[in-house]
Amino acid sequence: MPVADEQVAAVVQGRHVGIAHLQSTQIAAGSGAVLLTARKAAMQPSPRDIVAGLAVAGLIIPEGVAYAGIAGFDPARALATGIAGGLAYALIGRSRFAVIAPTSSSAAILAAALGSLPAEAGMRDALATMLVAIGGLVFLTAAAFRLGSLSAFVSRPVLHGFALGLALTIVVRQLPKLLGVTGVSSATIAATLGGLAARAGSANAASVVTGMAALALLFLLKRWPRLPGTLIVLLLGIAASALLDLPAHGVAVAGQILLKMPRLTLPALSPADWARLGQLAVPITLILFAESWGTVRGLALRHGDAISSDRELVALGAANLCSALAHGMPAGAGFSAGSACEAAGAQSRAAALTAALAVLLLALFAGGLIARIPEPVLAAIVIAALAHALSPQPIVQLFRIDRDQWIALAATGGVLLLGVLNGMLAAVVLSVAALLRTYARPRVSTLGCIGDDAHDYVDIDRHAEAQRDPGIGIYRPNAPLFFANAEAALGEVARRAAADGARVVVLSLEQSSDLDSTSLEAIGEFAAVQARSGRPVVFARLHDAARSVMAVSGLAEDAGEGTFSVADAVDRARAVLPLAPAKSS
Repeated sequence: MPVADEQVAAVVQGRHVGIAHLQSTQIAAGSGAVLLTARKAAMQPSPRDIVAGLAVAGLIIPEGVAYAGIAGFDPARALATGIAGGLAYALIGRSRFAVIAPTSSSAAILAAALGSLPAEAGMRDALATMLVAIGGLVFLTAAAFRLGSLSAFVSRPVLHGFALGLALTIVVRQLPKLLGVTGVSSATIAATLGGLAARAGSANAASVVTGMAALALLFLLKRWPRLPGTLIVLLLGIAASALLDLPAHGVAVAGQILLKMPRLTLPALSPADWARLGQLAVPITLILFAESWGTVRGLALRHGDAISSDRELVALGAANLCSALAHGMPAGAGFSAGSACEAAGAQSRAAALTAALAVLLLALFAGGLIARIPEPVLAAIVIAALAHALSPQPIVQLFRIDRDQWIALAATGGVLLLGVLNGMLAAVVLSVAALLRTYARPRVSTLGCIGDDAHDYVDIDRHAEAQRDPGIGIYRPNAPLFFANAEAALGEVARRAAADGARVVVLSLEQSSDLDSTSLEAIGEFAAVQARSGRPVVFARLHDAARSVMAVSGLAEDAGEGTFSVADAVDRARAVLPLAPAKSS
């Protein structure tokens, strides 16, 4: 499952539901009891967990087989991921709903990553295993440095755009399987669509009917979310394959799945090749954590469960290492499986444990049935699972509020034009660029007094009724000052103070909870230049950390005279005002 708009919406909606649940429970039992209850609920198994686990297993198998096809691997790899990764997470993770299995986005990125490597025949499997193992190590390294908070580093508009582009890419690549058209290139969307158009006449009628019927039934069953729609369609597809002998009518099937005892062998690679593998593992890890944390956090907020992003990093690292040992695929907590586990009534992590064991038993003893799954049915399952990600509503909403819409569209275009892997890297670069653009060029507000108590100061550009204090210029950079923006922001304040004819400058630093060395030097230079120009500076809204570092960096007097409010700073400026030289006419 890609990082999709519905996933983000679930996080946002879940925040409100979860907070309301916590507040109501806290009234009855106290905040400590809430966390204790949530933890016990996540640890104690119940009979409903068994039922939920079996239902989720019916979703993991067909999705896993389909996602293995996206990555270009034997379906056994996908099932090994759900088994080994699922067992590892059930023992270490903290979400009672998360289900570890292959995801569509990580499968697509894995295929793109392997496609960028010049591999000899027979090395593709070994390289995939190494990528999964390195990804697990990246997770554990990030956990060791407590980098879980970086999960929010990729902006949601970028995730919206990336999810839409990825969903379009995966759905288009499933069309040849859905229609029974062979020999179509999947290198790019344009190549796939062009190949389909050229070979439209060779579509297999039985495949078209099978795929379209499965797709229609999947969408129909979504009206009853408690029904295991995917499992129902899967069983009907297997029955149709056996009773109607679909392979004899040209319908491709999944084929035999054989779980083998894994043997971990290191490929003979040069140091440069190992370095390249490490580089390719990073985007896989990033997208896995982004979608997994979005799923885990959204579900936890809805139910008031206590989770930790750093703990989830450890759990995902262990899951991917175990998946690598079992010769599996990248493992993450997909939104569809997690939501299915929640809808089935899971009460603890025993549900995910049951699902992993059920997949193991089915792979060992029902391999003949799995082999009969028609490929058009698998394609229909993937398309139905990604249908929600095809909605343009999140980007339409960005246009409605006129915020970040072009960043989202650029992320979508990056995936469609550059491919999945390069599109993911472009999405990360876009997030960083958007962050730097926001903070490197902070808007500076000129403040004025509003209200009768002369205590509230607001931006005069947004509040026409705000009154300015004669001779006093009050300014506020609307972003934290740091090395990339301090000089530009303070230069803008100096320009405004000169243009306004201010005799005293009040500089509000409420956005800067702390200051780096570049900001300190820039502030010192700014205060000195303003003093030489006859405009003393009074600092307002100084945070304790900023005040302390100013005091030990040669700005002790400025820090000592700084105030905790703009109103107090204005009172001090009024006391200084008679001493400040008037502007010459």
